Amino acid sequence: MTLESPRLDDRTFKDIVEEALRRIPTYCPEWTDHNLSDPGITLIELFAWMTDIILYRLNRVPDRHYVKFLELLGIRLREPQPARVPVTFWLSAPQPNDITIPAGTEVATTRTESAPAITFTTDEDLVIRVPHMVAVLSSSVNKEGKRSYKPQNLKRLSVGFEGFPAFSEPPRPRDALYFGFDEDLSNHILGLEMDVEAAGGAGIDPANPPYVWEALTSLRPVTWSQVEIDEDTTGGLNVAGIIRLHLPRMVQGRVNEQPGYWVRCRLIEPGGEIRMYRVSPQIRRIEAASWGGTVTTTHATEVRNEWLGRSDGKPGQKFYLEHTPVLERRDGETLLVRTEDGREEIWEEVPDFADSGPDDRHFTLDSVTGEIRLGPALPGRDGTVRFYGAVPPRGASLIFLRYRYGGGTIGNVLAGSISVLKSGLPYVDRVSNRENATGGLDAESLEEAKLRAPARLRSLERAVTGADYEYLAMQAAPGKVQRVYCLQPPMTGAGEIKVLVIPRVARPEGYIEPEELALPDELRDQLATYLDERRLLTVRLDVMPPEYQWVSVRARLHASPGADEEDVRRAAEERLYEFLNPIVGGPDGDGWPFGRDLHSSDVMACLLSVPGVDFVRSVELYPVAFDKKGSAKRGDATQEVPVVSHGVVASYRHDVRVD
Repeated sequence: MTLESPRLDDRTFKDIVEEALRRIPTYCPEWTDHNLSDPGITLIELFAWMTDIILYRLNRVPDRHYVKFLELLGIRLREPQPARVPVTFWLSAPQPNDITIPAGTEVATTRTESAPAITFTTDEDLVIRVPHMVAVLSSSVNKEGKRSYKPQNLKRLSVGFEGFPAFSEPPRPRDALYFGFDEDLSNHILGLEMDVEAAGGAGIDPANPPYVWEALTSLRPVTWSQVEIDEDTTGGLNVAGIIRLHLPRMVQGRVNEQPGYWVRCRLIEPGGEIRMYRVSPQIRRIEAASWGGTVTTTHATEVRNEWLGRSDGKPGQKFYLEHTPVLERRDGETLLVRTEDGREEIWEEVPDFADSGPDDRHFTLDSVTGEIRLGPALPGRDGTVRFYGAVPPRGASLIFLRYRYGGGTIGNVLAGSISVLKSGLPYVDRVSNRENATGGLDAESLEEAKLRAPARLRSLERAVTGADYEYLAMQAAPGKVQRVYCLQPPMTGAGEIKVLVIPRVARPEGYIEPEELALPDELRDQLATYLDERRLLTVRLDVMPPEYQWVSVRARLHASPGADEEDVRRAAEERLYEFLNPIVGGPDGDGWPFGRDLHSSDVMACLLSVPGVDFVRSVELYPVAFDKKGSAKRGDATQEVPVVSHGVVASYRHDVRVD
């Protein structure tokens, strides 16, 4: 059973006062006035208050013991994790030259009477480029599924001499209009100003046109990702206007043997309120321009060249940064020591001084408290003094070149909250975040660190058991890894360990794109290097993603009397994405179990838990596989989907209908 730490003295202020009052008749029987107005009662309450303070401090002793014990184990409180969010910078008007938003540009939420402004800084330079079109192609697909292209004359399009039909006559689903650009327009706001003939584009609802905009985002496999439409004043290509698109990260590819960065407008199947064109829109003129761009920002404020003080020439000196908590250090975020004769030395941060020699320019930094500690000096058994790290000369100035502070859950702001540009930039009109900020975590508490101590003692920084590998992998990349599972013999070859890693996903509850679950090479190398230093010599280690078994569900439900069928359908679909999920799915809600098969009864029980579902008419499971080009191929309907031992279930698109 768990050992509870007893309070050294559990008496309260009230208990102390009552105990003193009970002793009055024994020690001072002539004192009979025990009302609050009596001066003696006032003195009793005063001394009871002082005693209560002493007891409070006494009861803090066990916590201090915990802290010192954790320090002996090398456990320090984890620093907070900053929230991150893409922020869009809008230009006041398209510019004739490229505009650069430098890294470190500060944006913030609006300050109110009850809440301070929350500052975010850009992680990298954002270059808003002037787009130059190299090709415009109208395209159609024949009955055999082969796509053909028809190039358009760019010079005539730039001046509006003659129009051309955007799609085939009559327009058909999968017809597309392609725009190729010389420049990489990743994360740009692309504006396409169009002049169209009034005779074209008939037969549709201008508020709900039958097309989607897509950008080429991958070549292996070939992937066209849907683009967010910021504004479309053309009424479905019926009138002259502008279409503004928020482009994702793009790749250069070839369409009709023409290289470029490609954006397309593709017709979709009509249905519901979406109607197909009877006549193709006739486009006379097209002009492209950049209206801004989007860059990732971090909840952090950057400080440069903070002067900490002067060295007194003694070992074990301590200095403190002005702002805390300090975020994880990046290149260039370190300590500079400048001697009185002008020499400058760059010092290196280390986790501890155990391996530091007398000439090593090392320091430690506590991210939570901001304490910078220099190497100590300890007497040896032979009477000599051992220096664990170099000591700055007396009078030398200590300067921290750069650091970032911030982080915590306060940075997980809602979409639209960031609207203040703190750094003055020419041509920038406004800023905004179109999605919620995610990833912010508070600094670790002492209680949370206590829970890590048993696992640290079991592993002792050595990977022997499967639990050791899982624990150490989570420690190697905090905030980047969502789940870890270790496969050992006999499920693997003799002496072989497979560490299956699922990376952190910003919003794991809904549909997860396959590329979001891909294990980045940088993270894989980081984990492999960390675990390789701690494995047994005879172990062959492999860090890899699990085998994702994508599943599509076709379900037919009946709604309860009075329930809205569309609301029930939407809730059932969301529940499926949450249940068939490698991160938050499964029977226990902590991710689909590795190697567990999926049965139709699992899905049926999941759907019956959705409010508004009266009964389930039918459930069919379809395993989904991706070919080398990235195209999804759905298998045959089944009632059971087997999952390999190193696999886990993930949701593909579901088909849910409610009557």
